[in-house]
Amino acid sequence: MAQKRKENLFEMGANFGDGWSLQTEPKSESKIIKTQSEHRLHVAFEKRRGKPVTLVGEFFYGEKSLKELHKKIKKSLACGGAVEDGFLIFQGDHREKIKPLFEKEGWKFKS
Repeated sequence: MAQKRKENLFEMGANFGDGWSLQTEPKSESKIIKTQSEHRLHVAFEKRRGKPVTLVGEFFYGEKSLKELHKKIKKSLACGGAVEDGFLIFQGDHREKIKPLFEKEGWKFKS
């Protein structure tokens, strides 16, 4: 016996005529931008894939300005790094060196 092939396997009876539409573009999160004096940064040390990294954040700052700040601090520390989700990541253990550099720029840390 030959099996009868179904036309639409995913038909669930949904009605899209009620003004509902499928969202095809990602949601844009409106990130609150704070001034330097309103920030309370935190310095953390982690090992990722066996290598030490220093995290500083969380920043509520413009993406372009954050990348410029990261580049300036990386140059002072002579290390590599990345910007991820409002955190600045620096390769290596720079916990002692990093606070004075940020404080010189006008940033504040949690006590």
